[in-house]
Amino acid sequence: MGASQSREGLELSDESDYDDDDDVSTKTESEEQYEDAADDYHAPVRTPPVSNKTLDDLDSKLKALKLKYGSAGTPTNVRNAMKLYLHVGGNTPKAKWIISEKLTSYEFVKTLKIGGDSDDDGELSGGDEGFWVLKVGKKVRVRVSTDMQLKMFGDQRRVDFVDKGVWALKFFVDDEYRNFITKFQDCLFENVYGMEATEANKVKIYGKEFIGWLKPEESDDAMWEDADSGVWKGSGKSPVMPVRDSQDLLEEFEEAATGGGIQSLALGALDNSFLVNDSGVQVVKNFSHGIHGKGVYVKFDEKDKWTGGSTPKKALLMRGETNMMLMSPFKEGTPRSTGLHQLDIETGKIVTEWKFEKDGTDITMKDITSDTKGSQLDPSESTFLGLDDNRLCQWDMRDKKGIVQTLANTSSPVLNWTQGHQFSRGTNFQCFATTGDGSILVGSLDGKIRLYSKTSMRQAKTAFPGLGSPITHVDVTYDGKWILGTTDTYLILICTVFTDKDGKTKTGFTGRMGNKIPAPRLLKLTPVDAHTAGANNKFHGGHFSWVTESGKQERHLVAAVGKFSVIWNFQQVKDSAHHCYQNQQGLKSCYCYKIVPKDESIVESRFMHDKYAVSDSPEAPLVVATPMKVTSISMSGKKRGLGI
Repeated sequence: MGASQSREGLELSDESDYDDDDDVSTKTESEEQYEDAADDYHAPVRTPPVSNKTLDDLDSKLKALKLKYGSAGTPTNVRNAMKLYLHVGGNTPKAKWIISEKLTSYEFVKTLKIGGDSDDDGELSGGDEGFWVLKVGKKVRVRVSTDMQLKMFGDQRRVDFVDKGVWALKFFVDDEYRNFITKFQDCLFENVYGMEATEANKVKIYGKEFIGWLKPEESDDAMWEDADSGVWKGSGKSPVMPVRDSQDLLEEFEEAATGGGIQSLALGALDNSFLVNDSGVQVVKNFSHGIHGKGVYVKFDEKDKWTGGSTPKKALLMRGETNMMLMSPFKEGTPRSTGLHQLDIETGKIVTEWKFEKDGTDITMKDITSDTKGSQLDPSESTFLGLDDNRLCQWDMRDKKGIVQTLANTSSPVLNWTQGHQFSRGTNFQCFATTGDGSILVGSLDGKIRLYSKTSMRQAKTAFPGLGSPITHVDVTYDGKWILGTTDTYLILICTVFTDKDGKTKTGFTGRMGNKIPAPRLLKLTPVDAHTAGANNKFHGGHFSWVTESGKQERHLVAAVGKFSVIWNFQQVKDSAHHCYQNQQGLKSCYCYKIVPKDESIVESRFMHDKYAVSDSPEAPLVVATPMKVTSISMSGKKRGLGI
C-alpha cells in the first residue's frame, strides 16, 4: 500500500480557471490601461526625433503615471490587496487551485458573532468584547483561530487556510505579506488569551524564561541538534539512519475484530496484545509484521459488567503483562471513574474490583498509567499512577482497600499556581505519561505541560506555558529528552535538554531549565489534509515509537485524526535545516508526513515495541485500530511469513 500525499503545494498560477464570470472581468486599473493601449494599436509609424529636454519631460510624466497606477503586478489603489484562490479536487490527481478573485482585499474586524444577513452584523468599533475575524472580500469570514490551520509560504508571499473549504491568499509585495502574518498572529493571541498582543502581555503569558517561545527567532536551536545521541549520531554530522523519501508503508495485514466495537488497544511488548470492547477482550499474537488474532476471546461474565453499563475506555497492562486494569466511566459522557476492574488474562476472570478511596472518602480518577515506561514488563509490579483534575497520586494494589499515596494535590502552592491561566482555575490536569526512570509528564486544560521528577511530585521542576489549546494527550521518550503534546489541531514537540550553571547536561525533569529554553516545534496537517479529514475530527493520541531500553532512540511519531493515521519522521522534525522550516514566521511548523487512510474513524494508532523492528525495516510495525478492524502496517517491502 502507499501513503496518501497532499497536493496543496501546487503552485498558484494566474492561468488557473475561474470559478465565476464576475471574476473574469475583474481587472486592476493598470491592467485596463494596458488593454486600452492594445486596442488603440495600429501599424507602426515613423516618429520624429526628439530633444533631450523632451525626453526629460516625458520621463517625469512616466514617473508621475507610476505613482498613480503602480507597477503592472502591484495595484496601489486597493488597501490590503491580494488575489484569492480556492482549492478544488481534494487530494485527487485532478486537484488544482482556481482564481476566486483576481483582486480583493482583507481586513481583521472585531465582532460578537459570525453570520447573519449582513456582513457587518455584530461588528464592534472598539472595546474589549468580541473576537477577531478575518474578512476577505465577500467570500471569507472566519474567526481567527488554530482551526484555520493557516500555513505560510514566505517564498511565494502566500498563506493557505481552511474555512468551509481551502483558500489561498497571494500578496503582491513582501511587506504586505509580512504585515498580514503579524496582524494574524496578534489577533490570534488576543482571541486565545483575551488581552492585547503587547510585549508586556506576551511576557505575562509566557514568562521571561520562555523568551524563545515568544520570539522564536531569538531561540537557541542548537539544543535540538545536541540532544541527539546514540544511534542517531555517527562520527560526522550525518545521522546513521538518514531520512529516505523512498521509504513507504508497503505491507498491510488487516482482519476483523472479534465482537467488534473496539474501545481501546493495549499493545504488549511480549507475546500478546489486546483489543478491548464492551463485552470482552480479544487476545492477539505479536509478530514481526504486526498482530494477528489467536482465536482467543475473553468474554466478561454478566456479574463483571460495568456499573451503569459503561464501556471500558482505558486498559493498562501490569505484572509482566499477565494482568490488565480496566477503567470505565461511572457515567457515559464523562471521563471519570470511581474504580477499576482487575482482569487476570491467563484465567480470563475479573479477580478484583477496586475503588478509588482516600481517607475514607470515595474519589474519582480520569486516567491511569504505569509507574515507568517499561514497568508493565515487571512481573512484581504492584503500583500504578492515577490522575484527576487536581490530584496526582500513586495506587498500591497490595492492599484490597487500596493505598493511595497523594503526591500532589490542590494544597500544593505550585499546583495552585494560576499565573497565565485565562480560562480555568486550579491545575485542570488532563493526561499524563512516564519516562523510563519514572519521571512524570502532565498536560493540562489550559495547555500547560508540567514535568515532575521521580522523587517528588509536590512541585514541578519545569512548567511549560500553554499555547492556548488544551492538551488532550502526552507522551515522552524513554530518556525524557523529548515530550509530545496533542491538541485538537496540532502536536507540540518540546526538547527538555539544557546545560546547568556547572556545565552539566540535564533534562527539565531533574532541574529548572533557566532562561535558555529552546522554542518548541509544531506538527500540523496542511490545510488541504485538515479539510479532507473533516471539521469535527481532531488530533488524538500522539505517540512516539516505543522503546524500553536506554541508548535506543525513538524514530517516528504518530497521531490519529478522523480516518487518518499521520506519521512523522522524528529525525526530520528535529533537523533545523529541514526545508519545511524555511521562510516561516513564528514557531517552526513541520508539514512533512505520511497519511495512512482507513474506512472508519480510528480509535488508536501505535507502533509496536522496538523488538519487533527487524533488520530490513526502519521501524516496528504500526497497528491501527478502528471500531471493527485492526490493521498492521510494515515499513518494509520484504515479504515475511507469519512466524517470528
